[in-house]
This record gives sequence, C-alpha cells and structure tokens, in this order.
Amino acid sequence: MTRAFVNGKVIFPGEIRGGLAVVCQDGKISDIIQEEKLAKESIDIVDCKGLYLSPGFVDIHVHGGGGFGFMDGTPESIDGAAKFHLKHGTTSIVPTTLTCPDEELYQVFDAYKQVKGNKPPYTLLGIHLEGPFLNPAKCGGQDPKYLSYPDVKRAKEILSHTDNVIRWSIAPELDGALELGRMLSRKGIVSSVAHTNASYAQVEAAMFAGFSMMTHFYSAMSACYKVGCYRVPGAVEAGYLLDGLSVEMIADGKHLPKEILRMVWKFKGADRTALCTDALAPAGLPEGTVFYNGMPPHGAKSVIHDGVGKLYDHSALAGSMATANRLVRVMYKDALVPLHDAVEMMTLSPAKMVRAHGKGSIRIGKDADFVLFDDDIDVKAVYTAGNKVEI
Repeated sequence: MTRAFVNGKVIFPGEIRGGLAVVCQDGKISDIIQEEKLAKESIDIVDCKGLYLSPGFVDIHVHGGGGFGFMDGTPESIDGAAKFHLKHGTTSIVPTTLTCPDEELYQVFDAYKQVKGNKPPYTLLGIHLEGPFLNPAKCGGQDPKYLSYPDVKRAKEILSHTDNVIRWSIAPELDGALELGRMLSRKGIVSSVAHTNASYAQVEAAMFAGFSMMTHFYSAMSACYKVGCYRVPGAVEAGYLLDGLSVEMIADGKHLPKEILRMVWKFKGADRTALCTDALAPAGLPEGTVFYNGMPPHGAKSVIHDGVGKLYDHSALAGSMATANRLVRVMYKDALVPLHDAVEMMTLSPAKMVRAHGKGSIRIGKDADFVLFDDDIDVKAVYTAGNKVEI
C-alpha cells in the first residue's frame, strides 16, 4: 500500500517545512513532493493536522522502562521496555547492559535474539555493552564487584555468544583498552569513552585507536583537574576539542543543567551530539517508587523524585527516568535549542553514531518511521515502516 503524510510540519536536519507530502511504500520513504502535486488516487492519506512530522526517535543508550529492565534477561522484559519507549516516540532502540557476571549477559543475548526474531513493531538496532571494562573510581551505578581491566581474550569470548553487539563503552585509560578498541574497530563495533578518569591525552590516544564517541558526556567522566600545581584537561575537555569524537548526553534537565546542554550543542553541533535517555527500568512509574539502582539484585536503594532517580537518602542521582520526547522537549523549551536541532540529536545523530544508516531522517529510501507530536513534544501518533502503531 502507498501511504502519504500530508498537512504536517516536516522536520529535516536544519529546517522545518510545510506543504509537503511524504510518500511511503513497502516500509520506505518513496517520495517527498509538494502536496499539490500528489496524485491522491489509490493512496492512503494520513492528515497530520498541523502537527510536527518527525523521524522516529533513536535511543542508543537505554536500560529499560515501564517497569521492565533489559538486564532481567527475558524476552518479556526486552519487549516490554521497548514498547514503553515506543509510546514516547522511540522507534529504534539499542538495549544497554550493566556490569554483571558474563552468564547474565548471555541470558540477555539470548532474549534479545528471540525478540528480534519475532519482528516487533520497533527496530532493535543492536546491543550496547556498558562495562565491565570501566574505571572503579567512576563506576556510578555500575556494580564495582564485576568491573575488570580490558581483556581482548575475554571480550572475544563474550562476542562469541552473539553477533548483535554494536557498541561497547570502555574506560580508555585502563591497561588493555587501546588494544581492545582496535579489535572492536576491526569488527565494526563502536567503542565509546565511558566511566573514565582519563586525561585529554589518554582520550586522544583512544580516538586514534578507534574510539569514536563518548558515553553520557559529563556523567562519570573526568574534567579539568590538577597535577601538582598545574591544571590539565580531562575527558570532558577532550570531548569538546577532538572533532573525531561525537558525544551523547542525558538531556533530562536533571543530570545536566540547561546551560550545559546548550553549551554542548553550541560547541559540538547537532550533528555530533546525540541525546540518550539512559533510562532505568522504573522510568514511567509514579513519583515515590522505590527501586534498586543497578542490576537486580545488585544496587543501592533508590527512589523516583522530581522526575529522576535518586539514592534513597537523596545524596546523589541514581539513574534516569527519561523518555525520548522529554529529552527533545528539554532541549527545545529549556535549553532553547532550535527544534530541528533538538530532533536531529534524537534521530539522525545517534543513528549515524551506531551506523544505522536507514534511520534518523525523512529522506527518500530511508525507513518510514515517524513520530507526530505537538509544540509541547507530546506524542500523538507513532508509525514504523509506514504503519501506525497502537500506543
């Protein structure tokens, strides 16, 4: 069936345009033309009613949502979390792991493969491994018991259990990290700087070893610090200055203030900045919900308060409760970033970072994944492969 989306404000990288018909066939965008040139015979017309027509959101770092955690290791948990985020516009998702025993990782791999084989209404782009090769001094919500130094032999053993890993977050200053980055690069897996105390020079060395992005920029990451009486740049400064590195950030308005969000956008640009929810399983549950930060049964007692996870004593943040549309809203309404750039950071930029080239923009030949939302970024409808999803 041929379907055309009309009467919408179509969001492209760098601009928003009205008066266009976006035509889809066989799950792909087949044409983009002026509405008056559309031959409406034998075409299913979708009236966007003046709403924004955006590419489907692409979340490349997320641990769960709606009460489902990807680390639960069951098909039901992977499908449940992905469908929760689908309601908020995430049509393509990269389930992200936590540091844990390898056997628990393999359960996630098996569950992921089963769900992917069922051809769900969302796209599973691949798996993001966050750990175990992280710096204990910056472990954040990761369980330090299972952290280790980068080991190519162990990494190959983990990868032998799945061909779905597309990204691995690693602290580049640890012994063995650069060798691991080179190996992953040869396999086409994205290496990302994460949970790190690295200096600028160590991040730069990682970039030359194949690392191409930075995980939740600023969070669990070294910034300018002193060595003796002199200040030296850290990982954050490397993220700003090294053009070979893209960054992702949790733009929930809690992990980073609006001024920092705007500064990252202004310095790195929308094309090298991705938004990620980094959401945990309780995302979407009511305020006051108690949970345990980290993989069950690991982690510290925490609570949802003021739209974010906090340790139960409110002494520190304990994890994100964000959805993709909330991130776009914060960037647009609070950080005062142009809407087309806020959307690009939630669509095309993350898609490019994980090499999902069929996703992320409204362009002929790309997948017909769309989100319809209003000026408050409240999602009104979601389409995948040109078909409406019941949300």
